[in-house]
Amino acid sequence: MNQVVDKPLSINDITAMKRNGEKITCLTAYDAGFAAVIDKVGIDIMLVGDSLGMVIQGHSTTVPVTIEQMVYHTQCVSRVRKRAYLIADMPFMTYGSTDMAAKNAAQLLQTGGAQMVKLEGAKIDCVRFLVEQGIPVCGHLGLLPQSIHQLGAYSVQGKEPEAAQKLRDDAQQLQQTGASLLVLECVPAALAKQISEELTIPVIGIGAGVDCDGQVLVLYDMLNIGTSKRPRFSKDFMADCNSVEDAIKAYQHAVKNAEFPGLEHSF
Repeated sequence: MNQVVDKPLSINDITAMKRNGEKITCLTAYDAGFAAVIDKVGIDIMLVGDSLGMVIQGHSTTVPVTIEQMVYHTQCVSRVRKRAYLIADMPFMTYGSTDMAAKNAAQLLQTGGAQMVKLEGAKIDCVRFLVEQGIPVCGHLGLLPQSIHQLGAYSVQGKEPEAAQKLRDDAQQLQQTGASLLVLECVPAALAKQISEELTIPVIGIGAGVDCDGQVLVLYDMLNIGTSKRPRFSKDFMADCNSVEDAIKAYQHAVKNAEFPGLEHSF
């Protein structure tokens, strides 16, 4: 485990991890205190997720989160970040058009201090436009929490052959358009493995099996704190640890050694 800060990680470093067969670790971060511990342990990526709407603000979905709130929390994290690569979510309805996406992504990079933004869904036009402006983009396919009112439930995606093929096609299109990373959420492990092998960009899974190039969890879920039931694909890493730092170290070790997620955390 790398606990020594050599230099801030870049997207090239993250891509090299996939190429070299090293599992990539990612956790959500929303404030300076937790971010400092995550960074100290050596987690590769910190994601300022709009999941803060649920675990920080107490909402039942991520929909109420605003761009101003995302910029604020990204600032909190970026001030203490020394090594981890920093990604920020674009919240609900902040990328309805290419111009809107560019304006809001610029805030997250210029004011928030993010290095990359993440968009839910196959928003090909927005991804292409952002990349043309020099803004690194992470795609997000599978379960899309911002679309929960349309989906009706937080359920596994891509189980049927047609839906699985669409996910594969969308992943390829995002890569071809210029996305540098992809998050796959709540998809069958076999499908996530296939997509990870087909793409040259790193694929980060959450509820997508152990064969993705890396894993991400919501920090509050893996520390077993929060206001709602922990998702099946998560794990309570605090159960056998005496501190937050030790729990994050346990997560880091488990992901790097392909010990997490297990079959019980996969679909």
